[in-house]
Amino acid sequence: MAGRLFVCGTPIGNLSDMSDRLKETLEEVDLIAAEDTRNSLKLLNHLGIKKPLTSFHQHNRFEKGEVLLRQLEKGVNIALISDAGMPGISDPGQELISSCNDAGIGVTVIPGPTAFATALVMSGFDSDRFFYEGFLPTDKKERESILKELKTRTVTTVIYEAPHRLTETAAELFDALGDRKAAFCKELTKLHEECRIMPLSEAVSYYRENVPKGEYVIVLEGKDKEELKEESIREWEQLSPEEHMDMYIREGLDRTSAMKKVAKDRGLSKRDVYDMLLQDKEEG
Repeated sequence: MAGRLFVCGTPIGNLSDMSDRLKETLEEVDLIAAEDTRNSLKLLNHLGIKKPLTSFHQHNRFEKGEVLLRQLEKGVNIALISDAGMPGISDPGQELISSCNDAGIGVTVIPGPTAFATALVMSGFDSDRFFYEGFLPTDKKERESILKELKTRTVTTVIYEAPHRLTETAAELFDALGDRKAAFCKELTKLHEECRIMPLSEAVSYYRENVPKGEYVIVLEGKDKEELKEESIREWEQLSPEEHMDMYIREGLDRTSAMKKVAKDRGLSKRDVYDMLLQDKEEG
């Protein structure tokens, strides 16, 4: 009979946030796979739990993932923990969980604190719909692509960032998005917990003068829908009907779909747009 993978959310700073269910699970499993065994040993010592530990992290996730999968198939029950928070979110644990699901091995999640949810609630920004971005890509082209998406995204976005890159990232966000409001949260659940809510321009100035310390969660307010609509109108008002069509075709729409979009933008019928395009062609 196969074992079971227990995905365990651990405290992100305050050990008092640990649940009884988490303690019971760590006591009962056969093996604990941890992001950093040294950090996890401190947690286990605090709980008075002695269990075999093995490392499972970003750099060994493929080979160790296979090893853990084989052990699970043999009946070993394994707890998966990260340094803090929920494994599987911006974390190599996602691949092991997916492999278990594909192999028919049972997966149980022991809920626990997560930094992004804590920061999102603390920001007070709209949380009816939000986008979890995680860490921005380091590749320049990929990063530029994400920043372009953020420019028109109307829902709240959550970003993780390391302290040594925070000021640069705040400056990039300001350059790309303008003076959007954002919450900069660190040391969540700890004694020196901090959440600074300010325009991006202010954040750039502040962190240039105050060296960031600790891991950060940036909660970015979404683009105002009415403002986005007005910008879109201003953009196509400068275009001829043919140029307006070309704008949508460059975005990947076929000519029929592009014509529907142009008609909707301009408050016209498709027939009116067709006549305007025909007239432009004849005049050209």
